[in-house]
Amino acid sequence: MKQLIIHGDPGIRKNAVIEYDGEEYVCFGIQRQGEWHGPDRVQLWCTIGKEDEYEDYQRRDYIPNHLETVDADADEIGVVAKNFL
Repeated sequence: MKQLIIHGDPGIRKNAVIEYDGEEYVCFGIQRQGEWHGPDRVQLWCTIGKEDEYEDYQRRDYIPNHLETVDADADEIGVVAKNFL
């Protein structure tokens, strides 16, 4: 699992399947940041991972502060599917 910060909104929501850095990931959870007093465009803070990590996410079998954090612009994210479930 990773924490992905997306600068801008590529039009995804929770459970979307995205392509980032040549690999497919599922967005387990998304928080929108910067709507009122943030930067000039919204940021999506996404917890992403592979499909087999979904159960670990649901049971909170991870430490959020220890996840690798990466960032990307919205145009670098490919939307594969709106919902994997």
